[in-house]
Amino acid sequence: MSNSQFTLLGQRRFAPFFATQFLGAFNDNVFRNGLLILMTFQGVQIAGLDASTLANVAGALFILPFFLFSATSGQLADKYEKSLLIRRIKLLEIALMVLAAFAFIAESYVVLLFVLFLMGTQSTLFGPVKYAYLPQQLDSSELVGGNALVESGTYLAIIFGLIAGGLAVAAGDGDETLLAGTLIAISVLGWLTSRGIPLTKAADPDLRLRFNPWTETWRIVGYARRERSVFLSILGISWFWFYGSAVTLQIPAYTLNVLNGSEEVTTLLLVAFAVGVGIGSLLCEKMSARRVELGLVPFGSIGLSLFAIDLYFAQPAAQAEAVTSVGAFLARPGSLHVLLDIALLGAFGGFYSVPLYALVQERAEASQLSRIIAANNILNALFMVTAAILAIALLEAGFSIPQLFLVLALLNAAVAAYIYTLLPEFLIRFLVWLLVNLLYRLRAVGLEHIPREGPAVLVCNHVSYADALIIGGMIRRPARFVMYYRIFEIPLLKFLFSTAKAIPIAPARENAALLEEAFDRIDAELADGNLVCIFPEGAITRDGDIHEFRPGIEAIIERRPVPVIPMALCGMWGSWFSHSRRADGLRHIPGRLLARVDLRIGAPVPAREASAANLELLVRTLRGDDR
Repeated sequence: MSNSQFTLLGQRRFAPFFATQFLGAFNDNVFRNGLLILMTFQGVQIAGLDASTLANVAGALFILPFFLFSATSGQLADKYEKSLLIRRIKLLEIALMVLAAFAFIAESYVVLLFVLFLMGTQSTLFGPVKYAYLPQQLDSSELVGGNALVESGTYLAIIFGLIAGGLAVAAGDGDETLLAGTLIAISVLGWLTSRGIPLTKAADPDLRLRFNPWTETWRIVGYARRERSVFLSILGISWFWFYGSAVTLQIPAYTLNVLNGSEEVTTLLLVAFAVGVGIGSLLCEKMSARRVELGLVPFGSIGLSLFAIDLYFAQPAAQAEAVTSVGAFLARPGSLHVLLDIALLGAFGGFYSVPLYALVQERAEASQLSRIIAANNILNALFMVTAAILAIALLEAGFSIPQLFLVLALLNAAVAAYIYTLLPEFLIRFLVWLLVNLLYRLRAVGLEHIPREGPAVLVCNHVSYADALIIGGMIRRPARFVMYYRIFEIPLLKFLFSTAKAIPIAPARENAALLEEAFDRIDAELADGNLVCIFPEGAITRDGDIHEFRPGIEAIIERRPVPVIPMALCGMWGSWFSHSRRADGLRHIPGRLLARVDLRIGAPVPAREASAANLELLVRTLRGDDR
């Protein structure tokens, strides 16, 4: 298993694939940026449409094939061996680039728009293979890092593609031979790197291909909807593509009409966005401790709205003075503000999208993953076409481009709030991630003992009021925590606890009916295949020691024989929220802010061995002398 995401770049199972997808994204953007810059700054008109409208039309043409052909591409990716499929797709790219080269030299923009549509078709074929390849070649703990590398590599390719496309157009000075030759050379190089991709077996070789796009579209969307968290993650990814495409498609016109800048300034802004996404994506593995951390998704959505609003205020009206170079643009007051906003939009987009892709790959049915990725591409395309239509409609209605950015920011806030009400796990994980990462330095040992699926009971020593938050933030699966009912009923926190599906419990002497109801709910959660976490001591320690485990755990296991996983929290005693005299709850400034806290997880204990005394001994052994 890799210790860092970057070690994957030296391994055959990842490096040739990474290079192939990098060169594909690079070529896409050399072509698209060269075409957009030529249309924008040469004042090209087609069918009476001006350059600003044509930019949105071009965006729609590129992504329309994702909507039309993703169902077929998903079936192909599940049915056939992936390395051969990738090489065939790269040969198609070479043929398309030859056609594009002739069209650029002949200045045939209608043909170039048609090639753009065909390039979208080629990307449609590659998309499901690309994201289904990763979980077949990477361990689950490598998925976030692998996706982060692919995402950041894609945007690094975008950077180089934007620069190369812009430079090729500028160097040609009306002769696009250099641009044409560049496109063909990159596509050939991409085919050569694809030859190093290792064999990756078909997920469902007996799959019967169905080519009716409408019927199969509904069928594969149905596959995605079977797992609610997967489908809502796909909707979140699709919204990011709506938002990102709506922003980036406006940048050439934003540069020309608002910033009064040149082609070089357009390239600089697009590079800033791409650099931001790359940095945000690479930071995901560090910020998520190499697991699928859904708490980063709300964090990302907040930044997407915040910095789009700030971008509106950074340059609400058109500049009167033109700038013709990057240096002149950066010297003008306010330009760095605009550049920083666009870069931060990209970075928070990385925080938002990488965990969603990793969650889909982790939780989707493996034999249907390519088709589920295809469903994601269909919805992405639908959202992106809608974004282009919305942008055209608002611009035609008289909205300025900064006002369009403001509308997108407000829409993003509304959509994010709606998604998080449908799947509160995102918001809860964000609050937990924010709290535990601000107050503690966390390390988990033995995470592999937590089963990826199926029921289990987690038992742990109880050191502080934050124990459930820390455990919930460190394990990869959501757990149902059993908690004292008086804490559960705290008014402002009850909504959070209820949303997390916590189970309130009371001693028999206080509320026998609630105690029985708690046991019923625990049993129901285990019957549904979920994790349930209890603190068998029954109370938070007041001296730092582990106290006798109560027999309630035995009653749970007797009723539903499932594995029991012992865990020990180490380092919480003396930190904020513990009862140590050095930091008595919230009444004093914590003496151990950013305390090092370990969660040590032991091997599962079979139900027949899960006595209270045995589990207590195991938890004591895991903790040792570290309080």
